Amino acid sequence: MNSFTIAVAGKGGVGKTTFAALAIRHLHHITGEVILAVDADPNANLHAKLGTSPRRTIGDIREELLVEADQLPSGVTKQEHVDYQIRLALAEGDGFDLLTMGRQEGPGCYCYVNNILRTFVDSLSERYAYVVIDNEAGMEHLSRRTTRTSDVLFVVSDASKAAADSAVRIAALAKEMDLGIGRTALVRNMLPPDSDGQDAPAGFDAAYAVTASAAIRSGSMRSESLLDIPQHDPTYQDISKALDEERKLARQ
Repeated sequence: MNSFTIAVAGKGGVGKTTFAALAIRHLHHITGEVILAVDADPNANLHAKLGTSPRRTIGDIREELLVEADQLPSGVTKQEHVDYQIRLALAEGDGFDLLTMGRQEGPGCYCYVNNILRTFVDSLSERYAYVVIDNEAGMEHLSRRTTRTSDVLFVVSDASKAAADSAVRIAALAKEMDLGIGRTALVRNMLPPDSDGQDAPAGFDAAYAVTASAAIRSGSMRSESLLDIPQHDPTYQDISKALDEERKLARQ
């Protein structure tokens, strides 16, 4: 199966995970497919936006492997054991399966966790028509190649200059590293109604304006879940339009 894969990136605090969660919800709603949702941020919170809890994380599995490296079942390779454990770690939700990177507890770099994540997502994606990857804030995930290939990289920004500058740097680094990204789209998030934010700056194939949502802002005081946000919500509507446009272009 050829998956339609989107990756979401951006500076911290610009609504990156909200975009990813609503993208997952919309893709399931219009296609009926179960979406593979990947929380590739060590500071995981995509599960909260999706109204669920992660099971075991890839970070948990990494720590267990360090302790149990000499206790694998006879005749089972390390990779086979990792594959089995990660399949058990998938959290099933309403229209999605969630894989969470999580944090590692011990010392050392994230290299092995990232390698597991990349390898398994590549393999697991063959079972899903749609994959949404919520990356960590900033640019570190690009240098670690957590996001290796995607049909669309949505880079989320708000109206601040710092976020806009960060978005431009992320797009430039993604191109420089030749990550196999089909299109790069800027998302100008949390804008006032009727804002014109669809002019694409250099380095982007498209730009989309997403209107701020009073319902999401007030609802966050009660619950982080976005599954009950009404379909007529302006943020949901604008994100849905962006996804529909990129899906249409990918099919051409």
